[in-house]
Formats: sequence, C-alpha cells, structure tokens
Amino acid sequence: MTFFQSLRIAIDIGGTFTDTVLVRGQDEILASSKDLTTTANPADGAREGAKQVMQQSGCGLDEVSGFIHGTTLATNALIERQGACVATITTEGFRDILEIGYERRYSQYDINLNKTEPLVPRERSFTVRERIDVGGNVLIPLDDASIDNLISSIDACGAEAIAICLLHSYTNPLHEKNLGEVLNKKRPQLAVSISSEVSPEAREFDRLSTTVANAYIQPLMKDYLEKFANGFSEDGLNCPILIMTAGGGMCAIDTAMRFPIRLVESGPAGGAILAAQIASQAGLDEVLSLDIGGTTAKLCLIDKGVAQTSRQFEIARAERFIKGSGIPVRIPVIEMIEIGAGGGSIAAVDRLGRLTVGPRSAGSDPGPAAFDRGGNLPTVTDADVTLGYIPTETFAEGRLSINVDAASAVLVRDIGAALDLDAIGAADGVSRIVDENMSSAGRIHAVESGKDLESRTMIAFGGNGPLHATRVARSAGVRRIVIPANPGVGSALGFLFAPVSFEIVRSHYSFLKRLDVAPINQLFSEMAEEAAAIVRQGAGDQPIFTQRSAFMRYHGQGHEIEIILPDRSLADDDLDDLISDFEDEYRRQFSRPVPGMEIEILNWGLKAATRPAELTADTTPPSLREVTPSATREIVCDIDGTKKSAAFFYRDTLTPGDHIHGPALITEAQTTTLVSEDYSAHVDNMGNLILIHHQERGAQ
Repeated sequence: MTFFQSLRIAIDIGGTFTDTVLVRGQDEILASSKDLTTTANPADGAREGAKQVMQQSGCGLDEVSGFIHGTTLATNALIERQGACVATITTEGFRDILEIGYERRYSQYDINLNKTEPLVPRERSFTVRERIDVGGNVLIPLDDASIDNLISSIDACGAEAIAICLLHSYTNPLHEKNLGEVLNKKRPQLAVSISSEVSPEAREFDRLSTTVANAYIQPLMKDYLEKFANGFSEDGLNCPILIMTAGGGMCAIDTAMRFPIRLVESGPAGGAILAAQIASQAGLDEVLSLDIGGTTAKLCLIDKGVAQTSRQFEIARAERFIKGSGIPVRIPVIEMIEIGAGGGSIAAVDRLGRLTVGPRSAGSDPGPAAFDRGGNLPTVTDADVTLGYIPTETFAEGRLSINVDAASAVLVRDIGAALDLDAIGAADGVSRIVDENMSSAGRIHAVESGKDLESRTMIAFGGNGPLHATRVARSAGVRRIVIPANPGVGSALGFLFAPVSFEIVRSHYSFLKRLDVAPINQLFSEMAEEAAAIVRQGAGDQPIFTQRSAFMRYHGQGHEIEIILPDRSLADDDLDDLISDFEDEYRRQFSRPVPGMEIEILNWGLKAATRPAELTADTTPPSLREVTPSATREIVCDIDGTKKSAAFFYRDTLTPGDHIHGPALITEAQTTTLVSEDYSAHVDNMGNLILIHHQERGAQ
C-alpha cells in the first residue's frame, strides 16, 4: 500500500473530550469523532472513538497502517499529584536540592506566598557516597557497601519509583548507571529513572526536578500505555502506536514508557503543529494559534511556519502567570501558555462580588449543566448555550442532548442571583470574562516573548476555538482569523503532520575561542547514534535527517541562545562563523552584541527526525460572492448584548468564494463558528474560513 492510499488514525484524549480522526493518504479526512472522555479509563473512550470512525468510513482497524496518540494523562497526574510514591538518590551532601531550588522567592514581597511543594518530601530523599568532578573524573568511587543500606531505606519508605541524580553525572554517567543496574536487579518492581538519560544537562536542581517528575508518572504511564496498546491489539490493530511528545514530534511507545515526562502537553503540541502547517501552507509569517477545548485554552506564537519552542517550562504553577511558582522541567517543548478557560470552566461569584471563570472545570463527568448528566454548576458552555451560540441539534454530532433550560437555571442561581442579572445577563458576563482571560494570556505571552499580537493572524480551532475566536481576537487587537477544516478535532489532526523525532541535549562546557572540536564531534556522533536508534523504532524505513545546535552565551550570563550548526563534523575554521552567528542572533534578540565579552558554550543538541508531511496550497484569493442564508437563528450580540437575528449555515454547504456578513453561525460536525456582527467571513481556495474584522460595522 502506498502512502497516498494508506489509512492513518489519530486520537487525542483531552480533559473533557476525546477526538478521533481517520485520514487516507496525506490529508483526505474520511471520518472524525468527538466523544466525552471516559475519566475512569481514558482508553475506553479512545476505543469507542476509533470504532465510530471505522464504522463511518466502512474500513477495518486492521487496515490502519499508522496510529498516533496524544494524551493529557501525564500532565493531569502531575498537576493533581496522582503519581507514584517517589524516592530520590543524590550525592552525599546534596540531599536538599529539591527544597533549596533556585534559592529565591517567585514573588519577592508576598508575605502569604504559597511555595509549590516538592513531589518528594525530605524523608524520602536519600544520598550515596560518591563524587565525580565537572570534568567527569571520579574523585570518590561509588560506595557499593552502602547500597544495601540504601535499599533497606527505600523499602521502608514504601517507594514505587526512584529518581537518581548524582553530581556531574551529565559528564560521566558511570555511577548513575551502576546504581540503576543494582536497583533494577535487586528491586525489579521499582521504576528507576536516572538523570543522565532523562535530562543529561548541567544545573542540578533542574536535572533532579525533571528526573523526579519522570519517575513520578512512569508507573502510571507505563500501565496506561500497555493497556492502551493491548486493547487496540484486541480490536484488530496490527501497526505500531506512536505517541505525540511535547516537542512536536512522535516517538515509539517503548520510548514513551522510558521518558513519560516528554508526553507532558502532548495534546496541545498537536494543535500547534496543525497551526504551523496551516501558516506555512497559507504563507502567513506571524500567527497566534488559539486552541480552546473543554478544559483549557492554549495559545502559541508561530513565526514563518515554525512554532516557538523552549528547552524548559514549569508544571503546576501556584500562580499561573508567575515564573518560578511551578515545578521546573527541562525537555524539548513547544512553548505556549495554557489557562483554565475552556467550555467546561466553572463560573462563580467570589466573596468580593467579582465574577470569575476557571480554572476549575466540570470535565466530562458530570460536565456542564447543559449536558444533562448531573452537572449543577454554571460553565462557559452553559453561557454559550444560553446566548444561542450553540445549535443544540448538532452538538457533538447529535449524540449529546443539550438542555437549554438547565443551563439558564444554574446561571441565574449562581451568577444572576448574586449580581442581580437575568440568565442572558449572567451568560453574557461569563462569556466576556472568559474571553478577556484568554486575550490577556495572549498579550502576556507575547510581551514575555518580545512580540506583538496586532500584526498577527489568529488560527483558531478546538471544540470551542471557532466559537470564541472573534471575541478573543477583538480584545487582543487581532483583525484576521483563520478557521481550518475540521477545527473541532484540530489537535488530533495535527498529530498526523508531526514527524517521528527525538532530541538530545548534553552539557560540555567550553569557551568558544578555545574550543577543541574533536570531543564535540565525538559527542555528536554518540548523540546521533542514540537518537537515530530511538527514531527508527517508529520511523520504519523512512529517511532520517539530523539537526545540530549549540547553546551559547556571554561569559557570566545565566541563559543561553540556541545557534543552529552545520549538519556535519565541526572543523577549527568553523569557529569564526560560530562567533558571527551568535552575534547576529544576539543582535536580533537584544539589539546589539556585547563587545569584548568572551562567548562560552554550555550545551550541545541534536535532533533526529523524519521529514514532516507537506500540504498542497492554493493561496490565490477567490472571487467573493454574497451568500443568502436559508435559515436564521436568534442570538445575543456579543457587542451590545441585545438579541439579533443571525444567518445560519452548514459549513459543508459552503464553497470557495462564499462570503458572509456577521452576525452569523456556521456549524459543522464538532463545532460552530460565531461570526460576530463586526466581522465578515469567506471560504478560501484551501477550504479555510477567513474572518475579517470591520470595526465600522460594530459601531453601527
């Protein structure tokens, strides 16, 4: 079977909905499904979604040649503290690394500061006598005689997983590997994570924190992934399952079991990949992606078809917008900001009489009151239903009934009664608050990245993205919005465009002008071999390419800049080019280089990956023609709060060039697009909905 005939399936398990997409060849969507997530066993909902798309397409699961999966399970386990009982082993004298952290308060003047509790308390922090110096030389050999006592302490504390992080093990992993082998032999039931494999980089706290997080979720994710794979195997699947990673690539299931920390934010990464593909396809240089699901909203900046990436991020922040208030993790990740602002986000009036929305979510069980499944708290979806934005007969492909009266009742009871508002007033307030929360998050993210939103095009998707896009864009100052085809299952669709990849970063410190290229070339050779072996597990016979990079800084600075290197062995005469490349990038980011300062390199990175799929594009502007609606719906205008008649369309009846003036609702299988009164919409030649803001219409 050729690529263009092959069947591929992608499943994204979110906090509220599980999205499934079946594709033939490159981009022919045969079927899609959106189902409530089965919280008790997420794999059940995934198998049901797969069953539905197979029935819709008339295909069998045994015909599928590609399977990609993303899940929020790893993220939720860390946020909700539902992982394993972990013990740490560090070098003697370094027991308190997790407690000490960065030796600073994330909010300097907050006397009521709530510091994030470490995943491992001090009583489960153990040490071993050994010492390796910064150059990788053994100063004190590993004390084998003390390991039995160490194992006894581990047994006594009830640990299910072990995180090993010894001093300077990124330069010489000998002691970590020896200790890991002993534990695996004597206590095979323990999940053992060693820092020289999970995060082989300098900075002891970050390395230990990442290794602890990996160990914390490893038993849970191993059990989940094994059951997931076995369930689909029973259903007839006979191809490998690939897992989406936070960095925007895919890995084999065995790799995911070893490094589950790389699965954190795997679902949102798929959405960013989709937005990047669309941006590249449409020739959009500056993009803001907006992915709104049932539980959270995710925003990502994309420049020249490439999503913004990072080497570090924080999980479970005590203060969502304050750096340093969460658990630091050093892995390759698509950089985005995520807030508790989705369809299931719960609205309330606080003790000061302020209307708040999120971060708590009603989830899939019981869900919003409108779902009529026992939910009795007002949510964003309840507000959207009350405002008339959600066609009740088409919601979730008609498989989920919507109770408008129940939605209105909880809004009046919990919001209206406290603020003297009727159901519509309460719903309008909830909608405005959640939209402002999302636009504020976007502005903060842009400022932190040194970028501007107003010049960007928004690409909106997710079950609630098209519904809220115009309102969020208006607040953020964005004038142009793209709604891709099948936006309701956008993240799952993005999985299908991701490459199979694995990235390794290793520390090897050197001043650039005194760089000895021989050990660096040897290091790259080792990393290339390791990364290619991992990628080959999921890539089959696809060609693999590599990208090399150096993380450089001026001497004395605390953070590095990534510089792309030629994909070959370095030579002595490359050093002048490296200096020039660093100064150019430093100038781009900070206006000017620093004369007379020595440049140093801390880390070296290598990424092995398959080539991502490329979409065909037709960017020729279509000839626009006005479309007369066959029906209208009464909605509450999001500009002035009055009831107005909105044109109603089914998206599959629209063709390239069809032009619509707001207010309008454009509905499809998994979502609805709200075209506000101050916007117009048309279909481009690639099937995207293009929404344009016309400020003068809103002023009428």
